[in-house]
Amino acid sequence: MKVYSFRPVAPEDQALICRHRVEMFRASGRDEAVLAEMDGPFGEWLRPRLASGAYFGWLGLAADDEVVAGIGMMVIDWPPHPSHPTQSARGYILNVFVEPDHRGRGLASALMDLAMEEARRRGLDHMILHATRMGRPLYETLGWSQTSEMGLSLREGGLMTKLR
Repeated sequence: MKVYSFRPVAPEDQALICRHRVEMFRASGRDEAVLAEMDGPFGEWLRPRLASGAYFGWLGLAADDEVVAGIGMMVIDWPPHPSHPTQSARGYILNVFVEPDHRGRGLASALMDLAMEEARRRGLDHMILHATRMGRPLYETLGWSQTSEMGLSLREGGLMTKLR
């Protein structure tokens, strides 16, 4: 059994976080061309948020200090809502990724525990994430449930293009 440790993400982890994000979406079957298009803009978006601490998270390290997993988190501005009627923010989990050779060993669960502990420390009443099919069973075992969110793409080829 491998022994893992965890450390907070830092600005110098930007390239690693970007790679994890691409690999996470790749594992869920997303289009390679879209992933290539997203990578640069995500890095530009991430840089100032890592520097300011608006994007934070943790990395899972194997015994040799190799980074083998990661999770990101943000506190996002959100109007009071039935899920958090007195708060104008919610926790947002993103970029949960475990290297294939290290899956099934409790890393994602441990990272989620760190994120939920941080949300409690910050006094947040509600957290959200967008689950891939692969991640959904883990989140459900941790008490997360499906919400009624819907989405609409306004990009070329989306519904708005078809209505023109």
